[in-house]
Amino acid sequence: MPRDTLTKDQIVRTAIELLDSEGLEGLNMRALGQRLDSAATAVYWHVKNKDNLVTLAGDEVWNEIRLPDLDVVDWRTAAASMATDLHGMFSRHPWLVQAFASHLFFGTAKSRLDDHTLAVYEKAGFTGPDADRAAASVFTYVLGNALGAAATASLTRRIERGGGDAEASFAATMKEAAETASRFPRLRARIGSTEYAGSPDESFEFGLDAVLDGLEARLKR
Repeated sequence: MPRDTLTKDQIVRTAIELLDSEGLEGLNMRALGQRLDSAATAVYWHVKNKDNLVTLAGDEVWNEIRLPDLDVVDWRTAAASMATDLHGMFSRHPWLVQAFASHLFFGTAKSRLDDHTLAVYEKAGFTGPDADRAAASVFTYVLGNALGAAATASLTRRIERGGGDAEASFAATMKEAAETASRFPRLRARIGSTEYAGSPDESFEFGLDAVLDGLEARLKR
């Protein structure tokens, strides 16, 4: 595709697809050019470099988070909905979680989300810096909860690129981890027990409720 028929939007959306399938380590201008059926040099007419492209892609995906109408729903419903959407977005784009360690993300889509998030916590009754702190507390919880899945996706790609069997590798690691944990009484009681087993979604909801409960209690004080 010639450079004059390429658009920045096409490049960013294709970069997101490439990042989703290959991760941060798989993104390069050559691979992107192949997906666009274009010379890699044509991409540079629209983006500065790989870091700039990651920043642009990272801003675009924030548009996937819905912004609840605060005239229709209460603050806690809005906060829970946005946090759940954010968690889903991180799950679809695990490379973004990794990229927080090496990139500063900004842009229209993220600013739109951040502004609405502050409106949610201001509606709850938080004022000034406390609204920022409440928003940051929920965001940090969601980001931390997404770290495990992002690490698993990255490690799976690394193992498979090296010609290994990711499933077998994870099984061997879990077996070794269980053997180590069995030396400790509370961990031993949980090994193989269905009583303590819960889905990742249940664990996320439990933690999110706990964070929002804490914020609500703080407002009452």
